[in-house]
Amino acid sequence: MYPDLSRAGEWYHGYIKMVPQDDIKAAFSSKDNNLIAFLDSIPESKHDYRYAEGKWTIKEVLLHIIDAERVFAYRALRFARKDQTPLPGFDENLFAENSKASARQWSDLVDEFKHLRRSSEIFFNSLDEDQLEAGGISSGHPIYVRALGYILIGHALHHQKILVERYL
Repeated sequence: MYPDLSRAGEWYHGYIKMVPQDDIKAAFSSKDNNLIAFLDSIPESKHDYRYAEGKWTIKEVLLHIIDAERVFAYRALRFARKDQTPLPGFDENLFAENSKASARQWSDLVDEFKHLRRSSEIFFNSLDEDQLEAGGISSGHPIYVRALGYILIGHALHHQKILVERYL
């Protein structure tokens, strides 16, 4: 079942719509979402490249994808477990500024993403319909678990598109 967009903030709709599959398990297993192969194809000479002053480097973009996936998965975990505590947002620019991405090895970042994505896939595949439909408040707005799964997949695809269009 595709996410109900009325249960997710409008600013997330673009991420959700980037995922064509109407089943969360199919969305995670789709070869269309193979960001890892794409990341492996980026030449080493580009890892610290930024397309304009003040923009993130490719390493920072990847670490942002990793950080955001952790945040979205954590939100999904809390709501799937029926925790109704409102969750705060996060400042992605503050995270990027303090990530120290330039000191990281590219292969370690790609491995981290690969393992994190697999962990997210296992987690979302373990959820039943009741858990996927559970919701809560995040960043001051309602959201629900199924949408969060699509958001974390779509968010990575969004940044892959930006990398292709502006960095490579």
